Amino acid sequence: MIARAEATPRPLLAGAGRSAYIVSPWYDWAFFLLPPLLALAAGALIAGTPFSDERFRLHGQKVTWAGLFIGTLIHGHLAAVLLRSHGNAAVFRRHRLRFLAAPVALFAAMMLSMWAVVCVTVLVVFWDVYHSALQTFGLGRIYDARAGNAPALGRQLDLWLNLVLYAGPILAGATMLLHFQSFDAFEDVSAAFFTAVPALMETHHRYISWAVITAGASFLLYYVLAYRAMWRRGYRVSFPKVWLYASTGFCSIYAWGFNPWGQAFFIMNLFHAVQYLALIWWSEGGHLRRRLRLDALRAGKLIAPAVFLGCVLAYGAWAELAPSDDRALWSITQTVALMHFWYDGFIWSVSRKQV
Repeated sequence: MIARAEATPRPLLAGAGRSAYIVSPWYDWAFFLLPPLLALAAGALIAGTPFSDERFRLHGQKVTWAGLFIGTLIHGHLAAVLLRSHGNAAVFRRHRLRFLAAPVALFAAMMLSMWAVVCVTVLVVFWDVYHSALQTFGLGRIYDARAGNAPALGRQLDLWLNLVLYAGPILAGATMLLHFQSFDAFEDVSAAFFTAVPALMETHHRYISWAVITAGASFLLYYVLAYRAMWRRGYRVSFPKVWLYASTGFCSIYAWGFNPWGQAFFIMNLFHAVQYLALIWWSEGGHLRRRLRLDALRAGKLIAPAVFLGCVLAYGAWAELAPSDDRALWSITQTVALMHFWYDGFIWSVSRKQV
């Protein structure tokens, strides 16, 4: 191993001597690395309980405590991106026009056109899958950088791995139809071609499943062999990255693929939101404390995250309980969701050292 390391071509390595973790061992394990398995355990624990199954009326809607909790968390974490996109002055200056103009234009389009409402509604469902895959991908790339590997090394392999681990179980598994039922929204614009998509997917689901399983298994073998070859050339294996990808993949396959307790959406969105909120706080918590002038207070380190989570969850609860038949309110929540997905695509970058 020593001889191999000494003969390693320079482009494979970007640096050394830094911590293997993003924040610290305890923070990373609590908020980035363990949440997938903890969420899986939580899904099992609440299955069949009143928390998950017992419905009650709140603001005219029938809800469960589990649905209200996860819905609030989902909507809340979508709005949390604003602390970085609009609350970070350096990030805001780089993308001022798109931060100000895009949400206004999207909301106006949905208020003027029902086609825009329907298209955005469906787009949010599937972009969410892609976005979730990219969040895990991004965390893994940070861990790779912490290990001292060059930013571009293995990037495409990791990207495709996460897409396979997220989208594959959805396409091949028990929750496929739940995702494609979003196409029923096209009934509102009398687009029969698109409303036929769920039935078409269900009819061919068996063949799609086998195709996905075959392609996915082949890619996983290729991925392992490719990284084995890079390791022989000096690639430094990051244990946190391996754990993150393996545990998330297991959770995704088990939850989306089999949905054993009917809690797939709860499980996958729970750990995703926890990871994102923790990432935002690590990146932007200091800025918020300074803006609120809490640095000098002994309790400032507790007040600032309480303010952050309070605002995030307040919006989340409002968005979860907003009537879906109110076009303006629905358009606001969908605008926030779509902007979250879009903003995240360019406000974080390992190669540009923006994390």
